[in-house]
Amino acid sequence: MVGISHFPNTTIGKKVIMALTGLIWIGFVAGHMFGNLKIFMGEEHFNHYAHGLRTLGEPLLAYGQALWIARIVVIVALVAHIWSAISLTLLNKQARSSGYVQHRKLNANAAQMTMIYGGIALVLFILFHLMHFTLGAVVHPSFDPDNPYYNVVIGFQSYGYILVVVYLVALIALALHLYHGMWSVFQTLGLNNKTYTDALRILAWLVAIFIPLGFALVPLSVVFGIIGLEG
Repeated sequence: MVGISHFPNTTIGKKVIMALTGLIWIGFVAGHMFGNLKIFMGEEHFNHYAHGLRTLGEPLLAYGQALWIARIVVIVALVAHIWSAISLTLLNKQARSSGYVQHRKLNANAAQMTMIYGGIALVLFILFHLMHFTLGAVVHPSFDPDNPYYNVVIGFQSYGYILVVVYLVALIALALHLYHGMWSVFQTLGLNNKTYTDALRILAWLVAIFIPLGFALVPLSVVFGIIGLEG
């Protein structure tokens, strides 16, 4: 029991926590992206889907309870992910300052080089996104809690489409984070080897491309008039 309690304080423990919480968030963003694409089925269907998230699990669960359980899980996962990332960064800096580890960036790719800064940018974007489409506070010009479809269309049409640019930049950061995150998960959990390395790298790329691309389709469709207010 003592060993288990001290596991999170070890380097491998922090890496495992980062990997598992990263998987939770990859699953969340994949599901969120899939749900967003329902907007192409029209206003009624999309609003019905959004309302369905709040009635999920009824009558066993109360209205909105399943959604709050999911929110709590992803929030805890995010906090644990950030904690493990900061802890590992501090440990690496201590090791370099002690001379035990040679600091190299020659083979680091763009995702590795921007992992920390990209993570910070994504956390800030998540807060912005919540204010924009969940809380409707400050950012959204005319938020309607009963009409998510309207909120999406008006939200991206506002301020001369500048918010579309903000979202697209955030999606670039997400793509880099997803690629490096998926690859780190494979390494941490010992899944990559000579037999599967190439296939796993392709899988990491596919995740990093298709999830951000799926998200990008919505704001871009608003810009080009594919999605608009009905009636």
